[in-house]
Amino acid sequence: MGFLNPAATSAQKVDAVFLFVFVLSVAFLLFITGTIVYFLSRYNWKRHPKAEAVEGNTALEITWTVIPLVLFLVMFYYGWTEFSYTRNPPRDAMAVEVLARQWNWTFTYPNGKRTGELYAPLGKPMKLDIRSADVIHGFFVPAFRLKMDAVPGRTNVTWFRPTALGSYDVECSVICGADHSYMLSKVVVVSEEEFKRWYFGPEDAPPPALPASEPMRAGAGEGSPGLAVLARKGCTTCHSLDGGVAVGPTFRGIFGRRDVVVKEGLEREVTADEAYLRRAIQDPQAEIVKGYPPSMPTSPLTERELDDVVEYLKTLR
Repeated sequence: MGFLNPAATSAQKVDAVFLFVFVLSVAFLLFITGTIVYFLSRYNWKRHPKAEAVEGNTALEITWTVIPLVLFLVMFYYGWTEFSYTRNPPRDAMAVEVLARQWNWTFTYPNGKRTGELYAPLGKPMKLDIRSADVIHGFFVPAFRLKMDAVPGRTNVTWFRPTALGSYDVECSVICGADHSYMLSKVVVVSEEEFKRWYFGPEDAPPPALPASEPMRAGAGEGSPGLAVLARKGCTTCHSLDGGVAVGPTFRGIFGRRDVVVKEGLEREVTADEAYLRRAIQDPQAEIVKGYPPSMPTSPLTERELDDVVEYLKTLR
């Protein structure tokens, strides 16, 4: 999102401060550069071959001290008030727990629903309680100009109010390990009505669909209970549904696919049949698909959830 169409109120605040400081800096750059050029021309050695002593000017010294000081204090106050705004959420903000771990994000809502992407209602404030399960991470949403560190043993708080429908990238802004660059997610902003249908619906309700202006991922709108489980457990954060590159292998075409896996340092080729899928979901660290990091955490599923996920994966051709 650009300056003309910020995606959240936090972006509007940050953009305003940035533009104020930027314009002021450019104005002073032009003024100081112009003054230097003028004095180089006005007092060059051809016009003044003999140097002259210059006496102090108290009024001038006060002026060039007071004006920068006042401007600095204005910038500090302006920046501090906007910083304070992003650190003090409204009382009616929905509190979502954000858990960072190598190398994925998990979002837990007040009603217990858990997803790998952050779903937010348009125009409503959302408070983020951010913490880490291992090392220091950085929760960063560029479109919202929002950044907060996730620190082990500590909960940091920030918030935002989305102003535009869409899907916005979440990145880790702190180098947190070998697969730091794969620690990606999304903030999906949907209408308030759609968010309420999902939030107050049954636990296995599919997550809200992306806005119509956004490209739909394969299977994203099918309403499958298996898809709902994948979204709730955060699986779609690291595994794409449309063949796209992600932290883990894509789910598209996974059933029946032949892959090379590494087990106890030895490589072997496997066919992703139903037995393999169940084994990989229940014990993800036992066999690692070659070329991918061993970053998938164990996420216990009921037998019903496991059946739903496997049946859904079979449909992703």
